[in-house]
Amino acid sequence: MNETTKQGRTTAIVAYLTIVGCLIAITMNLEPKNSYARFHIRQAFGIHLFFHALAIVLTFLQISFVSLLLYLLYLLLWGFGCINAINGKTVPVPVLGNYFQKWFTFIQ
Repeated sequence: MNETTKQGRTTAIVAYLTIVGCLIAITMNLEPKNSYARFHIRQAFGIHLFFHALAIVLTFLQISFVSLLLYLLYLLLWGFGCINAINGKTVPVPVLGNYFQKWFTFIQ
């Protein structure tokens, strides 16, 4: 594990805790900026935002039976990202991870 990974690991893990943890991690990474933490903040922000957006849409459309699948998907993506953050890896979450890195470039 290199020095950048070691320094940004705590911030990366905090990002996965909740959407609030993600916002806290963004402020933790303002100074000094850490590329490892930034990667995981973008991943976590995307996972949380994706989950909340789909939950709102499903609630609006009154498709409650799909919620169990949504929660399962959320937990799988969250677990994948969190475990990679703990292990010091920068592997994007399946399917959406590379998009999260492109879409959330405002997260520095």
